[in-house]
Formats: sequence, structure tokens, C-alpha cells
Amino acid sequence: MQQPIIEVDRVSKEVRDSTGVLTILHGIEFTLRAQESVAIVGASGSGKSTLLSILAGLDVPTQGTVRLAGTDLFALDEDARAAVRAQKVGFVFQSFQLLGNLTALENVMLPLELMGRNDARAAATEMLGRVGLGARLGHYPRVLSGGEQQRVALARAFVVRPAVLLADEPTGSLDFATGETVMQLIFELNREAGTTLVLVTHDRAIARRCDRQLVIEAGRLVASAEPAEAG
Repeated sequence: MQQPIIEVDRVSKEVRDSTGVLTILHGIEFTLRAQESVAIVGASGSGKSTLLSILAGLDVPTQGTVRLAGTDLFALDEDARAAVRAQKVGFVFQSFQLLGNLTALENVMLPLELMGRNDARAAATEMLGRVGLGARLGHYPRVLSGGEQQRVALARAFVVRPAVLLADEPTGSLDFATGETVMQLIFELNREAGTTLVLVTHDRAIARRCDRQLVIEAGRLVASAEPAEAG
């Protein structure tokens, strides 16, 4: 049997503030297959984004662990986790997270250059063409629309052919039509690259386009459903 690409094992997250201990996640457990698309859905404040940060190894659980392609992320130090992320994980955020002092082409080249790739310019140019921005290579983020910036972010995420793409409300700051275009691109690129997609969203219509939905309520995994079951 093929090893799961992601294994989440009894993950809990607690934080302390002036009022005491707040539990954000309670004993979350699930596995994801390679090339599966999964939506994590739930109300604002349910713990979705915290869970996504833990899947990436950006945040550390209070208890439990995450294995990415068999590697226990939290048996590693921070530098080693960063190296695993660079090799295996792509990110798309609601706020785009582009570097304003770099052109579209330079933003997409950056992760390839950090990997030491000598074909960074050619690969980034090809990927920007794939997302419909072949004529915008030299433009800086400030002169691009929100939809164009998110397409640059998609190109940057997919250009390294990550094993896993983590997307946190990728259409949250876009209008409906632009968001539809971006989501169509995400699913198309995901199929082409054979990536496992983990998508945090509050939009059930988007979630139903994924292979499976994980429903989080008040930090607990309350349902894991195929689209037909999730309604």
C-alpha cells in the first residue's frame, strides 16, 4: 500500500494568555493520499489556519505530530523543517505574499534560485505563461491587479513542482469572477503537477470541488466526507 503523503497524529495546540490556557486544536487525526485534493472547512476561528500552519511545520503543536512523506516534521529542528518545506511544499495565501521589490518573473524565479536551479529564468517564464501572465513578466506587484498577483503567487508555488500545495483562503480577497478564475487554475495546475492540494476555505461551493472535506468545529475534526456525502 502506498504511504500517505501526510499523516496527522493526535495534533493538539494550546496557547496561554492572561485568562489562562486556550485550546485551539483538539487531538486532530487524518491521513491524505498523494494527489488527493482536500478542503478544510469551518467557521472563522475554528482552527483551520492554525492546522494548516502545523501541516507546514511553521507552527509547532503542543501535542502530536505530522509526518510529511514519512518524515516526522517535529522530530526535526527549525532549519531542517525549512529544508523539507523548500523541497516538498508550496504555499498560496489570501494576501498573495509577493515581494514588492521584485518583478513577477523575479518572484517566481526566487524559490528556484534558492534551490540552486540554473534554469530558474526559463522555468519561471514558462510557468507565468501557463497562468496567462506571459506579457507581465517585468511588472511589479503594485501595478498588477489582485487576480494577477494571485496568479503570480500560483506560478511561484507550482514552479517547484511541490508534493503538497497548502492554500489558505486563496480567493478571500478577490471578487467572485476573479476568484473563480484563480480556483480553476489551482485545480488545473494541481492535476497537471500531480500535487496533493490542502485548501482552507469557508466557501462550501469551492470545498465541494475537492475530493474530500475535513470539517473543523471549535478545534475538533467533526467530519471527513466525500463531496457527495457532504452536501
